[in-house]
Amino acid sequence: MTAILSAVIPLFAIALLALQGPSASDWSRADAATTRLPPSEFPTVGAPLRAELQRRGCTIPQVYTGGPPHNVARGAFRTAGQIDTAVLCSQQHASSILVFWGGNSSNVSVVAPWPDGQFLQVVAPGQIGFSRLVRVASPAFIRKHDQPGRSASPFIAHDGIEDVFVEKASVVWYWHQGQWLQLSGAD
Repeated sequence: MTAILSAVIPLFAIALLALQGPSASDWSRADAATTRLPPSEFPTVGAPLRAELQRRGCTIPQVYTGGPPHNVARGAFRTAGQIDTAVLCSQQHASSILVFWGGNSSNVSVVAPWPDGQFLQVVAPGQIGFSRLVRVASPAFIRKHDQPGRSASPFIAHDGIEDVFVEKASVVWYWHQGQWLQLSGAD
């Protein structure tokens, strides 16, 4: 009986620890292990923008799922017909979306600064992954996900930036009358 209890108690302790979830040090290690690419890994971003990102000390964090480099989006974020570039810029483990109006490296808007750690989640047993993704939100996407009763749809005339917490939810950052509005995204 003692031999059985000796074997069962350590297994019970391991199971109990697994149920408690990751420790603070697990989250810190996951944040440190997040893949953050240098701007040079994005050849589709023009040289002046890459130089400005490097000057600012930006790296571009990548979602745990991997794939081709991401978290750079090109769309008409200010007005229809003007192509702007949005980049998720991580500096010292905090990210902001930098929007280069018209692709101009000296005309930048900063939106949604958050610690990278707020976008970590358990993605598999014993695995924590970075989960923030930025992409273009078309006017049709914005209208589809607009909060019922908010009636933002009448002024939607160009793209927004979808700021996604992968497998959770998203918000849309929409430039309107000189300011960023936070609109509903996907659930």
